[in-house]
Amino acid sequence: MYNRSRNLLECHIAGFTYHDGLDVIDKLKLGTPVTLVSEPDNPFDPNAVAIYYEETMIGYIPRVKNYKISQMLYFGHEDLFEAKINCCHPDEAPESQFRIVVKVKDNRNKRKR
Repeated sequence: MYNRSRNLLECHIAGFTYHDGLDVIDKLKLGTPVTLVSEPDNPFDPNAVAIYYEETMIGYIPRVKNYKISQMLYFGHEDLFEAKINCCHPDEAPESQFRIVVKVKDNRNKRKR
């Protein structure tokens, strides 16, 4: 039987060194959950999606990949996604060290209740 992937997006963390990523770099490990936040008032990109580790903003989903997630977050559907660090290369430059995966949550069992 074919099982669909829940993966919606995989990308690097854009702007990691320009935000506070270096402040929490030692806490970011494979599987660390991160939060996605829409920034519709961002002056550089109205579709900007910020990436947070706890209360620390560590960067953005790259502009070329943020439109669909931005729209869903803007309309209040942040509960559809789960995002985690899925790639960590400590020997790379900080801007290239981390990648995230964004998955669609599997709520099929919740609907059956």
